Amino acid sequence: MDSHDTTIPGFAPHRVLVADGVALHAAVGGSGSPVVLLHGFPQTHLMWRHVAADLAADHTVICPDLRGYGASDKPAEDPDGTTYAKRTMAADVVALARALGHERFALAGHDRGALVAFRAGLDHPAAVDRLALLDVLPTLDMWDVLHGSSAAVAFHLYLMAQPPGLPEQLIAGAPDAFFGHFLDVWTRDPEAIPAAVRAVYLAAARAAVPSVVADYRASAGIDVAHDRADRESGAELRMPVTVLQQDWGAALGYDAAALWRAWAPDLDHRTVACGHFMAEEDPAAVTAALRALLKR
Repeated sequence: MDSHDTTIPGFAPHRVLVADGVALHAAVGGSGSPVVLLHGFPQTHLMWRHVAADLAADHTVICPDLRGYGASDKPAEDPDGTTYAKRTMAADVVALARALGHERFALAGHDRGALVAFRAGLDHPAAVDRLALLDVLPTLDMWDVLHGSSAAVAFHLYLMAQPPGLPEQLIAGAPDAFFGHFLDVWTRDPEAIPAAVRAVYLAAARAAVPSVVADYRASAGIDVAHDRADRESGAELRMPVTVLQQDWGAALGYDAAALWRAWAPDLDHRTVACGHFMAEEDPAAVTAALRALLKR
């Protein structure tokens, strides 16, 4: 793979209109029951290259770039945050799967993609039959557990929560340093993200600063409101759910499995030994967990 290869080898590129004026880029491969894989920050769908290739042996695997990321469209942020609300981004994913011929599918997301997948599971239970969520907490719980000096690990959440203008200017001033920081400090195996793949991620992020910030800003506003409304109404994820996480609970002082079980009664919660970018650092473990979920 060289720096010009921006998709998963053997997968076909698709560009699909999912909302008014918004199209998603997706790589699609394999055949069989559908599985949709959503990437995290600061990446593109390429992060799933190992897991997707394995699953494609017996599944149709759909790997989109989220709106605002990669080769997907990047609409301008609206004042109330709706454009990059996880509810809006989840609707994109359901529309994408439907346009590709799948009314019901398994869904896995990492990081930002996991927040989109979480919202899709709550909002579209008839479409999402199984759900996997990698190294994240629901937005409402995430903000609740961050406090004191331990919250410094999540400084980027606070930076990008600020009103439009300053965070975009600061990040655009040194985008490779900003996005590269997370690729460096969140991985335990520096060889898991080769230089050519890193170059793809940095180029994509560099071109998406306003929309990436808008995505995070929504998670400090409208996404919290949506999660809170669902918690107050007793909404739950009705499908089998697998959560893979680093042991953030021990580091920050909370019970991650208990937080997730409040949302997902049918839960398989696992702690992993690798770093944040687990689909690249330990793809065999991630694939095994997904295959176990698909059999439930």
